[in-house]
Amino acid sequence: MVLHYLPERPVDGVLSSTPARNRATAHPSSARVGLVVGKSVGNSVVRHRVSRRLRAAAAEELHRLPATADLVLRARPESGAADFGTLRADLAAGLDRLLGARAAR
Repeated sequence: MVLHYLPERPVDGVLSSTPARNRATAHPSSARVGLVVGKSVGNSVVRHRVSRRLRAAAAEELHRLPATADLVLRARPESGAADFGTLRADLAAGLDRLLGARAAR
């Protein structure tokens, strides 16, 4: 899996006409996670299974990220054959490398 990390999401210069949207952009409550699971991972059944597993694994690791962070998880083709434990371990190891490298700077 490939991790794309943005520690602080950009603040929009234009305020929305919807008050709820303004509150969401002004004071983020938690980090956001996005998933990219392409056709190279497998057919739709496999892709959806990988998406569910990645979403569950990310929910367990979300507390490690700052509230202003955006994280995108891109599944590689070998993710289709991986079980939940493997995906969770890969995500934890990737976050260890990513957040450890950021902390060292």
